[in-house]
Amino acid sequence: MFKENLLAGRRILVTGGGTGLGKAMAARFLQLGAEVHICGRRKIVCDETATELMDLYGGRVTSHGVDIRNALAVEEMVETIFRDAPLTDLINNAAGNFISRSEELSPRGFDAVANIVMHGTFYVTQAIGKRWIALKQPGNVVSITTTWVRNGSPYVVPSAMSKSAIHAMTMSLAAEWGRYGIRLNTIAPG
Repeated sequence: MFKENLLAGRRILVTGGGTGLGKAMAARFLQLGAEVHICGRRKIVCDETATELMDLYGGRVTSHGVDIRNALAVEEMVETIFRDAPLTDLINNAAGNFISRSEELSPRGFDAVANIVMHGTFYVTQAIGKRWIALKQPGNVVSITTTWVRNGSPYVVPSAMSKSAIHAMTMSLAAEWGRYGIRLNTIAPG
């Protein structure tokens, strides 16, 4: 379905790229010729994924151990990546969630999800977006949301609220950054 080397010349960062959906996207981007960067809190998992994907498909996968809840750590990672060459694309995939009755949810539990999903996604998007703007380089951002953004869901209020914030961020930044050639979209698997 896709032309061989369709993504040749692309440099793509996938947050939460060590496992699950992030790993699957990173694999496909690599198969299509992109240079891939993956990041996650557990560096060893990202290292293992990078090795596995390169063994399977060749190409280049660079692993970064970073907690996207830490804005300074995000800045350092993005600066390191851009030293070699700018990214062309960002996949905001990193997330956290757990099931809980909302009346039993602690502030710490709420923050655990909101800090990864909402704050972390903004930190990564801003760190990359401001560099694209400074370099006068277009870019693409795809953020993973959920169907809960539109229809709600019980027991996942922190995630639903945070993913709704990502949806709002995407619409706002599309209006703000579109003039720079930066495209922002969301997808809600499921």
